[in-house]
Amino acid sequence: MKISAVLLWAVALAAHGQGVNKCTVDGKVSYSDLPCPANAASATTLAVPIAPAADPAAAADLARQRKEAAKLEKARHQHEDQDARAADKAAQAAVAQRKRCGKLKLNKRWADEDVVRASLPNLDNAKLRAKRAGDTLALECPK
Repeated sequence: MKISAVLLWAVALAAHGQGVNKCTVDGKVSYSDLPCPANAASATTLAVPIAPAADPAAAADLARQRKEAAKLEKARHQHEDQDARAADKAAQAAVAQRKRCGKLKLNKRWADEDVVRASLPNLDNAKLRAKRAGDTLALECPK
């Protein structure tokens, strides 16, 4: 965008019919829109060619390209928004999974503690509950 602005500015200056001065000072050639200094070995004013007339087809093509660029940018923003929503949804699902796994680990630990504290008549039931808690944990949280 900045390059095209600079080019337009340069073309606008050239369109005013200003010449370009070619100066040779101390064996170095320089080009400027200012007159050559007095100590210049050679000074030449170069004619600036007249800018060609604006092409109506080029203007229409530029308008079409701008419209297409706007459409592509809109589609890109939609995809970015969709990706952001999907990432948020995945993050929420991960948080819910971690919470569920934490609860299952806690239940398994409590069931194991119940097995240790269980009296002889309740030992089989406590072992069964601990086994089921372990199976549920392994199924839900395969780590």
